[in-house]
Amino acid sequence: MTVNSLISQTTPPLKPTDTVEFALGLLLESRVRQLPVVTNDKTLLGVLSEEQMLDASGPDVQVVELLGPKPVQIGEHTHVFNATKVLIDQDLTTLPVVGDDGKYLGLVRRHDLFDRFARMLATQESGAIVSLVVSERDAVLSQIIYLIEQNDGRVLSLSTEKREDEEGMLVITIKVNVKDVTRIRHLLEHNGYTVEAAFGEDTDPEELLDRVQEFLRYLEV
Repeated sequence: MTVNSLISQTTPPLKPTDTVEFALGLLLESRVRQLPVVTNDKTLLGVLSEEQMLDASGPDVQVVELLGPKPVQIGEHTHVFNATKVLIDQDLTTLPVVGDDGKYLGLVRRHDLFDRFARMLATQESGAIVSLVVSERDAVLSQIIYLIEQNDGRVLSLSTEKREDEEGMLVITIKVNVKDVTRIRHLLEHNGYTVEAAFGEDTDPEELLDRVQEFLRYLEV
């Protein structure tokens, strides 16, 4: 799952000779916090943030004078996981993408990345959620999936994360295609798994979708 299908060209890049005054106006118009600076031959020079623009010595300063030595960028074949890591590590809302020839192709926006994650996690699919807490050494995902499928369930998505308050433990969140997870919960607990939480599907699908979209809009701010 690479970023090439998420590249957007709707937000125009800055030219090196653009002024800070123009850049701030374009930033406001585009409703983003950073803009790439690109030459006429599509060479990416860097990414300029609102903070850098506001720290400039005056409105007529050219944006090229504010750039650092090395531009942040990803290739068009970068996996969405790696792209998200770069975006978070660099505290960006937009991430410039270059082609195999090194030329600028467009932007990947934070909102689009998280929207892709939402679809990968089947947030819009009908079903319930089970959250397990297991030790890292006992986290045999194939066994967990097998137990669920033996109970006429089907795993729609599965994610893991380290438990912050307990070293060596994982939280495994599973989306299944059934509305009532009582039987699945009982089976998992019977096989020694700790079920931290279970959420049956008692929310209207349209309401759930609205909540997901509202959360994604929050991430974009």
